[in-house]
Amino acid sequence: MSKWKHFIAAVLLGASTQAWAAPILSFSTGPAAQVGSTVTYNIAIDDIADLYSYQFSINYDARYLRALNVTEGAFLGTAGSTVSGVLGMETGLIDFVYGSLLGPTPGASGSGLLASITFEAIGAGTSALSLADVIFLDSVGDDIAGLTALSGQGVVLAEPGGPVDVPEPASALLFGAGLVGAAALRRRSTGARV
Repeated sequence: MSKWKHFIAAVLLGASTQAWAAPILSFSTGPAAQVGSTVTYNIAIDDIADLYSYQFSINYDARYLRALNVTEGAFLGTAGSTVSGVLGMETGLIDFVYGSLLGPTPGASGSGLLASITFEAIGAGTSALSLADVIFLDSVGDDIAGLTALSGQGVVLAEPGGPVDVPEPASALLFGAGLVGAAALRRRSTGARV
């Protein structure tokens, strides 16, 4: 039994160590908005090395949100002068958000804010915010490997203090952990009987 415990601990440690080292692109959605108000959602990068330029698109539910503008975050500018922008904003899509350093310089490393998107809340409900067409390049023009892009959710309330359906978190991981725990307990009790 002791060998199994050490094996499982080693696998979990190895998996979590690998996850900490990979860069993560994610939304920070904050509190819910009221219909008719504006809300700003941030897009941050964590644990990246030598980021020189990036691009991504954002899909959202146009029944609940309308994109108003995109502003550049401060992270890329920590490494030098930048250029940034958006190719287009259509219903349900912010197409080609980009940023790049200018001239021969090392890329930005660490964690920080890449962009802020301001939306108008136009309907009551929850909108998924998903990233597409994600490309991150280092200072020599190579793809930055291992980048994970996480989706977010924007919540819009119908009226001040009104209820809204909030989706439940994914439960597959919790269910799997429960099965592993149940199997370990069963194995332990079977071993005790023998």
